Amino acid sequence: MSLRVIFMGTPDFSVPTLRAISEAGHEVVAVYSQPPRAAGRRGLELTPSPVQREAERLGIEVRTPLSLKSEAEQAAFAELKADVAVVVAYGLLLPKAILQGTRLGCYNGHASLLPRWRGAAPIQRAIMAGDTETGMMVMRMEEGLDTGPVARLEKVAIAPDMTAGELHDRLMAMGASLMVQALAELEAGGLETVPQACEGVTYAKKIDKAETRIDWTLPATAVDNNIRGLSPFPGAWCEFEIGGRTERVKLLRSQRSAGQGEPGTVLDDRLEIACGEAAVRLVEVQRAGGKPVTADEFLRGAKIEKGMKLS
Repeated sequence: MSLRVIFMGTPDFSVPTLRAISEAGHEVVAVYSQPPRAAGRRGLELTPSPVQREAERLGIEVRTPLSLKSEAEQAAFAELKADVAVVVAYGLLLPKAILQGTRLGCYNGHASLLPRWRGAAPIQRAIMAGDTETGMMVMRMEEGLDTGPVARLEKVAIAPDMTAGELHDRLMAMGASLMVQALAELEAGGLETVPQACEGVTYAKKIDKAETRIDWTLPATAVDNNIRGLSPFPGAWCEFEIGGRTERVKLLRSQRSAGQGEPGTVLDDRLEIACGEAAVRLVEVQRAGGKPVTADEFLRGAKIEKGMKLS
């Protein structure tokens, strides 16, 4: 026995779940993904999403509608006669007709401990907020934003030096395993759900570009959390004076330190930078057009002296 599954997802994060569902023997009757976007160095080449590429590799039909609001799209969805829809970082809101368009409903893989961090950027927001724990959940979807009852969950500690990229990869693998477990229980008729708590609701809004520039007047704890929470993408940044010109540099890893000084001031020859309270030491950075390098490698190619001010 197996389920007829519609899979809905777009980024790399979704790919292991699609692959795991297929490998578990379920029939993926169609994949929905965001349409190909302009990419490449000149932004002219239309590039399919990671999920679309994986679906095509697996020989599964791919659909890339701009919206699911039309009656025609909703009818086409229903005509697939799927048992269940699985949604992992798809990127479109699902209308009621889609949520009710399969026999058993829609189940979402979400990277937080709901109701904390509902919304678009739960991994980044958890680290930026200084959370010490997060997790992966499978929830039955409702019309509200990530409000549905929870079917499966697994927690993970956020280590003091963990970046968003590292947490992303851990939750990505965890989510694939949890969804396969949930589908097995659903197929057997034994998947139970628990309503989310009414208390502790927070929203993980999409990362705004204005947030990525480091504010050195913040305490070192907040600066370090922002650097890790935005690493590797989109990347926290600041400006250095290098070779007589101002250059934007991504900050990918840091450590908190006990230094003191005017916020944004370089305190030594090893990239310790003063914050509003205490300091951080930059561990890994990336110059424009370059690759990520350690602080030592960066300093071999850039003369950054004690007393310099970063902006």
